[in-house]
Amino acid sequence: MKFQDLDSKIAEAKLGGGETRIQAQHAKGKLTARERVQYLLDDGSFEEIGMFVTHRSSNFGLDNQKFLGDGVVTGYGTIGGRLVYVFSQDFTVLGGSLAEAHAEKICKVMDLAMKNGAPVIGLNDSGGARIQEGVVSLGGYADIFYRNVRASGVIPQLSAIMGPCAGGAVYSPALTDFIFMVDGSSYMFVTGPNVVKTVTHEEVTSEELGGAMTHAVKSGVTHFASENEVACLNDLKALFSFIPQNCESMPPELPYKGGDEVRMSLDGIIPENASQPYDIKEVINGVIDDHSFLEVHKEYAGNIVVGFGRLAGKSIGIVANQPAYLAGVLDINASNKAARFVRFCDAFNIPLLVFEDVPGFLPGTDQEWKGIISNGAKLLYAFSEATVPRVTVITRKAYGGAYDVMNSKHIGADMNFAWPMAEIAVMGAKGAAEIIFKKEISSDANPEQKWKEKEAEYAQLFANPYNAAARGYVDEVIKPHQTRAKLIRAFDMLKNKVDVLPKKKHGNIPL
Repeated sequence: MKFQDLDSKIAEAKLGGGETRIQAQHAKGKLTARERVQYLLDDGSFEEIGMFVTHRSSNFGLDNQKFLGDGVVTGYGTIGGRLVYVFSQDFTVLGGSLAEAHAEKICKVMDLAMKNGAPVIGLNDSGGARIQEGVVSLGGYADIFYRNVRASGVIPQLSAIMGPCAGGAVYSPALTDFIFMVDGSSYMFVTGPNVVKTVTHEEVTSEELGGAMTHAVKSGVTHFASENEVACLNDLKALFSFIPQNCESMPPELPYKGGDEVRMSLDGIIPENASQPYDIKEVINGVIDDHSFLEVHKEYAGNIVVGFGRLAGKSIGIVANQPAYLAGVLDINASNKAARFVRFCDAFNIPLLVFEDVPGFLPGTDQEWKGIISNGAKLLYAFSEATVPRVTVITRKAYGGAYDVMNSKHIGADMNFAWPMAEIAVMGAKGAAEIIFKKEISSDANPEQKWKEKEAEYAQLFANPYNAAARGYVDEVIKPHQTRAKLIRAFDMLKNKVDVLPKKKHGNIPL
């Protein structure tokens, strides 16, 4: 009889809000909370915690709406054999709304994750705070936020938005390291369309206001926008394969046999015309292990590319200017995107590889008035603060202050390589000639011809990597096809690097 009672309670808990609501969830093209956990984790590895927890409120008829688990599935398991803690909100139970008991379950697995040094993954699908429980719902959110901040930089925190995420609920994912969203079925916003219409008189749908593509393209809030839930969970597992368990462990490695260090295809990527664009992803994929690149923030700030890859089986973080988009200039969005990625890699012992082809910062009133100075300084700060192995490859342009910012030797890069076509100067030859030789050109009988001569003179003197190499700012000028072999050796040489920051409580990054 006792066993039967247990079995019936387990069956009841696994039904969540009931068969009808499960069917409604499936009808929307969505998985249930338990199905998501089962797909995410290794087969048979999930151990549930708090299956029989119920809420303790009787307000507004809640005493007649008690469900085992209280709308969130929590526990631990493995992904690829590695321990991970997970919570998955169940929309079939009171709309996945968060209140006291629900929040306590989430906090419990977060506390366990911190104690045991393992990542925590949140699968969010919630209508928001449970209004019937009042302030304890708000307190539950704050309890989670506090733990998010305490865990930041200690254990990786990943958030997948699998449905609605509104109001106070959005701040927990925003405090985590990476956010995943599902196109067409998930959304995030602080205030919904109805409130927006009342306050600003704007007519906007939930998808337009806070859908996956909105946050992937416009706001940059989400790092990954997947076509469906299965793809989202696959993306999450792919990212998980690059990151360590905690700040004191190293990222996982794959076996590497060697023998493919020379990549001759790299020699033909850079155009002869320095003004002609090319796709930096060709360079990235030409250098790293085959099919290993996982781009982060793919749809946002396309003038810079960030993501994870493997070099000789080892996990690395990659930051690269993209000449195919806005000529690869640094602007506010690109600086923020890259700075946050750099800080994540540094927090979790992931070496940084930088490919540099940058003509400078984007000029204009829009950028200046929106704070390009302080926002650009975020990237400068992030690189300067990073203590992981850092290597830069200058593929073509490295102009002005952007040269300094993009992991230059001056801000602590360990090894700096340049390709023979690299141009390292205060600015491009054309602009420099117009300033330096302005009087000489204007007084010449043939100013156009004189200007071309002076531009060529400046280019010959500065539009090359050799002045920087003579100063030691560039450690070696290499042919493109040598890059992979040089990087493998450089990162291997740096694997035991120790760099201790000055004693402090924390720095004051220009937020």
